[in-house]
Amino acid sequence: MVKLQLLPIILIAAFLLTTLASTASGQVKQYHIEHEWAKIWINPQDGSIDLFYDISFAADAGSFTWVEIGQPKRDFAIGTAFDQYGHALTTTDTSSSTDFKVRVNFASSLQAGQAVRFNLTTNVAKMIYEDTTNPGNVGMRFTPTWWVSTSTATASTVDDLRISIALPPGVNASIVKTLESAFWNNTSLEPDGRLAVYWNRTNLRADEQFQVGVSFPKEFVQSYEPASSGITAFLQQYGFPLAILGAIVSIGAVVLVASRKRPYVNPTMSIETLGIKRGLTAVEASQLLDMKPTRIVTEILFSLLQKRAVWVESASPSLKLRVMSEFQNKIGPSESPLRYYEIDFLGSIKSDGTIDEEKLARTVMALRDTVEEKMRGYRRNDTVDYYRKIVDKAWQQVEQAGTAELASKAYDEQLLWLFLDPNYNARTQTAFQSRVFEPSPFWLWYWYSYQHYSRNPTYKPNVETPAQAAKPPSIPGADFANNMVTAVEKTSNNIVTSIEKFANAIIPSAPTAKASSQPARHGSSTVCACAACACACACVSCACACAGGGAG
Repeated sequence: MVKLQLLPIILIAAFLLTTLASTASGQVKQYHIEHEWAKIWINPQDGSIDLFYDISFAADAGSFTWVEIGQPKRDFAIGTAFDQYGHALTTTDTSSSTDFKVRVNFASSLQAGQAVRFNLTTNVAKMIYEDTTNPGNVGMRFTPTWWVSTSTATASTVDDLRISIALPPGVNASIVKTLESAFWNNTSLEPDGRLAVYWNRTNLRADEQFQVGVSFPKEFVQSYEPASSGITAFLQQYGFPLAILGAIVSIGAVVLVASRKRPYVNPTMSIETLGIKRGLTAVEASQLLDMKPTRIVTEILFSLLQKRAVWVESASPSLKLRVMSEFQNKIGPSESPLRYYEIDFLGSIKSDGTIDEEKLARTVMALRDTVEEKMRGYRRNDTVDYYRKIVDKAWQQVEQAGTAELASKAYDEQLLWLFLDPNYNARTQTAFQSRVFEPSPFWLWYWYSYQHYSRNPTYKPNVETPAQAAKPPSIPGADFANNMVTAVEKTSNNIVTSIEKFANAIIPSAPTAKASSQPARHGSSTVCACAACACACACVSCACACAGGGAG
């Protein structure tokens, strides 16, 4: 009788032991995305796009050997894939009838605590459609890959999402429409002169979707797809089970794939022939002029102070910053939008106001990669000389100003360019040795230096509402110069707690010799491992279906 009563207990214990053994032998996989950057070039000749993904994939638990990246449509051709070390990665088309994706295999297994950055280039056909909401326009919508948790791997967050779309030649910002729910953050010019529009979001859930779109006059493309009804769009995406349509689509697909599956080649512009690269910001020029990384991030800090996006709560022993309310979304008001490196810097500020030095290092790397991308095809030496002349002209505006008020105003307007002068300290002291400095209550960059480095600060700045502040007193030029020089030097020294750790976190740029092995089109300034999809639709205001993905 006792043995019969013990039997259920024995069975339960056996079940629990089996379950525990199974759990122990199995491996829980978890990952997050440090950055996901997508860049699209619209090809006006055939309405296709070159789609470039740049991803930093971090394994939190378990090991990973591959990831799958969704594609917008069946008709795509795989280009190349490389990791940060220059390894060419193998790729496979793992699409099913309605699920379109590319598997990218890592060069080696990725273990918990490790991360890898890699890219993938594809060409996707028939992506530009007639825009039914804006007659006379064509356009596309795009949803960058979001991340799906599966039974084998769990996705957590996307720290940094960026999207850039390079529009056809001739399109300017005044004629481009976008989704009302997703206005772009900024625009830039491509090396070939094309306009690119740019979006950035941070701290997304893994499964969070962010859709963007562009619409522009159809005369800028030679080929586009006609507008489709909801049923037609559905059939275009899922019509393969229908025999007649399936046969037609299959024949068309064979022709299209045959015409598109040509090898990717290096850009025809293989030597510097485009002359001087104009249009860089002062911060971007600082990278070109080989300023030290700590000095570059100091300049970004001052650019944020100029926009009144941050305030320095304390400066010693290390910086502690406060992000101002209007910039909590890391986008900023429309009249003072943030640039990509400023958004990155804000993303490195932790909740307690201190700085995440690894994220700050990635800010420098993203800036470096962006500048290198912008410089492709341009003459570097001539461009460096061009920006040195801009710096000298900026100083001339300060030094030749007729009054103290004009000199102070010129100093504010040209501040970031003045920083690029290797003789910044001496020129600041010389420029104001015989005149006073007339500060404005809006110049947080100055009040930071005044409050933290002045020997006897007597004026308290109104950081929250400077428009309501009383007019500040004039500052003796020598005091102003000493405060500024001290502030810049000490900020460069204190912005990170360990300069060696910060420097080691900055991955060296790829050697020039490996440039020929990069994808035909790439844009690390803006762009996945387990992917849900990227998608486009028939008009700028319609919905679209996407592909699933996974990691293992």
